[in-house]
Amino acid sequence: MNTFNELFRKRVGIPQDEVITFDNLDRVLEKTAKTIPFENLCIIENRTQEITKENLARKILQHNEGGLCYELNTILYLFLNENGFNPSLVRGVTYNHMNHQWSGTGNTHVVNLITYNGQAYIVDTGFGGNLPLKPVPLSGETVVSSNGEFRVERAESEHGDYKLYMKLNRKDEDWKIGYAFNSKEPIQTISELNEVQKIIMEHPESAFNKKPLVTKITDKGNVTLTDTSFTQWVNSTLTKENIDEIRFHEIKKEYFKL
Repeated sequence: MNTFNELFRKRVGIPQDEVITFDNLDRVLEKTAKTIPFENLCIIENRTQEITKENLARKILQHNEGGLCYELNTILYLFLNENGFNPSLVRGVTYNHMNHQWSGTGNTHVVNLITYNGQAYIVDTGFGGNLPLKPVPLSGETVVSSNGEFRVERAESEHGDYKLYMKLNRKDEDWKIGYAFNSKEPIQTISELNEVQKIIMEHPESAFNKKPLVTKITDKGNVTLTDTSFTQWVNSTLTKENIDEIRFHEIKKEYFKL
């Protein structure tokens, strides 16, 4: 039986003998983002399972599916933990820019926190097409990646003590809020994430329990699939194709290996 560490490395294409350090975490994040899609198909197809290390390994690392933030950042948490880091998982709330308000599902975004040389960083692989692709320090310093610019600033509010801001390539001219999170209340056990999954599955304001969504970062941008459309950002060019159910399954297999 392969270990979780071996399975993760095989899934995202990291050599089994490569030592994972803070300096190559950006490579880990980029490979993960370009390999494992952000998707809600288990919820739409009513086949969710309890959130456990074994179930996540089976679903994402062996069956080659994707997942939502509470799944994707948890497998990253487990991988980091097995490679000498001391990560913690914290909860946050995303900002809905169409409605100009915080998500009605509350603090259901899950993200990793690590500390390196006395500085805390968020490490996020579960934010769809908005991924920083690099650790982002909680110092307010701007991090630049192939996906845009990102920074975390201290901001005490009912939603936590920090906010992530982003300015995505191709999409944003100005900074916008990604999410707020609470660094002071780490998740104690993975089993707590079953509460998050239950909210995402059942809440009337959940964005992930109504129609399929599959998205992934690519070398040239990103691709996003719903039940009615397929959108591609290639370099700075946007194309959108209206699709039917047959085309949905073709694209799901061709672009996302699902």
